[in-house]
Amino acid sequence: MYQPPVFAETDPDALYRLIRENPFAVLVTCDRDRSVEANHIPMILQADEGADGVLRGHVSRANPLWRDYDPTVDALAIFQGPHHYVTPSWYPSKAAHGRVVPTWNYAVVHARGPMTIVEDPARLRVHVRALTDAREAGRTAPWKVGDAPAGFIEKQLQGIVGLELRIGRIEGKWKMSQNREAGDRAGVVRGLGAEGSDMAARVAREILDPGGD
Repeated sequence: MYQPPVFAETDPDALYRLIRENPFAVLVTCDRDRSVEANHIPMILQADEGADGVLRGHVSRANPLWRDYDPTVDALAIFQGPHHYVTPSWYPSKAAHGRVVPTWNYAVVHARGPMTIVEDPARLRVHVRALTDAREAGRTAPWKVGDAPAGFIEKQLQGIVGLELRIGRIEGKWKMSQNREAGDRAGVVRGLGAEGSDMAARVAREILDPGGD
């Protein structure tokens, strides 16, 4: 990932927060024939495992990913955070000198490392339960794996294959107008506020405190 220092985010708490808030990953792998594949799956982070954490997900057993990927090549999981178009009209400097162009603000985390396959039913059950509990948390009537018949769950587990990516390198990029002067940053925050969308509001908060809580 192209990483100008002004946009680099290295705080593990910020990186892990983005992953947990945006768990739907683009998982990029290299096949044994050297072709590159991308799959879209939710992943759950265990930050306290290994040096930099472990990401776990699963795919359908019918998905050729788990048979075709090259285990000697690191996998890459990409997590996209808030992002939004930025119009030059929001910059006060547009009126001052006009030397402005459109851009896009965004936050993203790349996590890469060796990936292994998990087929053990007991481990898969733990993974599915953890993933479900994480996404159901806070709901009025959270669904639990135990709500479904045991035989049905066992059959479903037979149809999936687990993926475990042990993070060896993690990097974040918060491109949130840090390269603009204070007046232009304030103008972007005002402009995003007028957009009225949740995504615009999230980007505005990141501009005020990139990578913060």
